[in-house]
Amino acid sequence: MKREINWILVVLFFMVSQIPVYGELDNETNLPKVSYKNNSREWHARNDYLIPGDKETEVILSLNQKRDFNSNDIDADGVVNSVDPSMYDWREIGYQPFGVLEFLSWRHEWNNYKYSEDDLKKVADLLSEAGVTFVRMDFLWQDIEPQKDNFDFAKYDFIVDLLSKKNIRILGVLGYCASWAGDDWNYIPRNLEDFTGYVSSVVSRYKDSIKYWEIWNEPDSTIYWKTQDAMQTYTNLLKESFLAAKKVDPSCRIVLGGMTSEGFYAIKNVYRNGGKDYFDIINIHPFVNPLDAAQMQRVYAIYNNLERLKLQYNDKDKKIWFTEIGCPGIGPGIETKGWWIGKSPSEEGQAKFLYYIYTDLIDLPNVEKIFWAYFRDNKDHFKNDVDYFGLIRWDFSKKPAFIVFQRRCQRWINLHNYLQLNKKYGR
Repeated sequence: MKREINWILVVLFFMVSQIPVYGELDNETNLPKVSYKNNSREWHARNDYLIPGDKETEVILSLNQKRDFNSNDIDADGVVNSVDPSMYDWREIGYQPFGVLEFLSWRHEWNNYKYSEDDLKKVADLLSEAGVTFVRMDFLWQDIEPQKDNFDFAKYDFIVDLLSKKNIRILGVLGYCASWAGDDWNYIPRNLEDFTGYVSSVVSRYKDSIKYWEIWNEPDSTIYWKTQDAMQTYTNLLKESFLAAKKVDPSCRIVLGGMTSEGFYAIKNVYRNGGKDYFDIINIHPFVNPLDAAQMQRVYAIYNNLERLKLQYNDKDKKIWFTEIGCPGIGPGIETKGWWIGKSPSEEGQAKFLYYIYTDLIDLPNVEKIFWAYFRDNKDHFKNDVDYFGLIRWDFSKKPAFIVFQRRCQRWINLHNYLQLNKKYGR
């Protein structure tokens, strides 16, 4: 009896503690009676800019979205309308920072045919179980337009529909060069109009479901972008792609191609080249050695430099995304080959590093989302320990890092997002 009374007191204390943040409860509807002005302080710190203005709301409402407008959660983001600052804006899902990179479009010989349709269904269930609300994935130009003006969207239609049904948002990476359009997959297209035509077609087709598009991946690396000229040719591509995407969907957000090799200096060059007004979100891949605690200071140094750069160019409100950060997790019996940073952590070490990422780094002001790289192990693609970055193994079994990710996500929801007195308010 005493134990039950203690439990009741804990619940009552929690409910009372939420009133200053969420407002009083309406006894008739059991919903918090608040406006966005006194909603979660954490939401304001990260997401105020997402409240759409009149023009943007008009664009959002004009799109043919398959949603129930009689629902108590119009945008299906997991936040009930009465506490949702932008209930008609489905670009966000619960306003959470938890994303993953996953190669869902990989169905080619060069990646060991990673995903059949049945495998995609399996991984979608696991993504949802883990609490993933954002997936970063390629929309490969070569797949979509294998010959000029000959488009094939079947594979991507299947993936987008599968994730949309589970309320998992997509960050679509637009690239690389199609075989007919340039010298090789990692070369700039000979004709930028060919690339922007592909951008327009993809953004237009998925504008009812996808709101975030990243222009190329790691253009500061010779692996992914052969022409290294202080980001001049990339900035040109970025500008033209931004204009093409916004023309067909003014409500979309353009994410800078994730920088890695040159990192901060590459982003600085994009600003120097006049790219400031041609992307909505800064994007960087701050890989470090999780076995060396001192290396984490590099991440904070990059972040601080980016904040100073934003101030220098009068761009202080722009958000920062880490769309790749991670490390291998090597299980027992696996022959370790190391990765580009050196020795690899165990699966337990990987889980510990992930805990740190989603405890400390997500609290950095203006760091809006962090995408773990990546969700499922590969099979002899990179041919070193990079193949073991996944939160799940090749056979879809869960690593310890999967459980940590799941628990950190749930904790964030409980502490930062919305009232969870009843499951109907949660995802």
